[in-house]
Amino acid sequence: LAIHQWQSESTLVGAETTTTTTIRGRLRLPDDSLLNSTQVMLNDGEYSTYTQRDGAFVLYNVLPGVHLLDVQSHTHLFSQVKIQLLEATETDDEMGLKCIEYAYPGASKQAIPHPLILTAHAQYQYFEPRQGFSIGTIFKNPMLIMMLFSVGLMFFMPKMMENLDDEQKEQMQKQMELQSDPTKMLSSLWGDMTNDPEAEAKKSIKGGSKARRSKRE
Repeated sequence: LAIHQWQSESTLVGAETTTTTTIRGRLRLPDDSLLNSTQVMLNDGEYSTYTQRDGAFVLYNVLPGVHLLDVQSHTHLFSQVKIQLLEATETDDEMGLKCIEYAYPGASKQAIPHPLILTAHAQYQYFEPRQGFSIGTIFKNPMLIMMLFSVGLMFFMPKMMENLDDEQKEQMQKQMELQSDPTKMLSSLWGDMTNDPEAEAKKSIKGGSKARRSKRE
């Protein structure tokens, strides 16, 4: 459908005549596919309408002033348009109309002609796409990393034990026994913590003095 130029209308309010305007436009998708019926609003619902099958929309009897046009689409992102309507003067019966497009709040603005042609910038993605199978994700699993580390220890520990001395082997075996039995490990740790070097020194001195007395006797 061809989009007609906007036209001025006159509305009688009490005893005064207020000039209003019809705002026209069209919503389109980048691939020119059909868009479902979408609500178009001015000033958060002060004026509201729905698009037709081809995406065209019309807002009637819009009063002079500054208006903000929003497209309430749940599937695509459209620009916001700031529309400024100037009252008609004695020399010009038609109202002045300026349209400024914002791709999103805070974006750079650009002037666009009327009737409005708004193209969707992007499509909303409400669900995260499912990731396919990847070998990299398997090796990122912490449980798999721990399992590979334990297997590596089981493979390299016997080779490490072959290069140790007899004393070092005995110490390693004792440590392994303590680790296998938590009670023994705790008791050995507690014994190491309770051992006082000064007390042991005193005991050794007392033992030496007793031995000397027994020799004299």
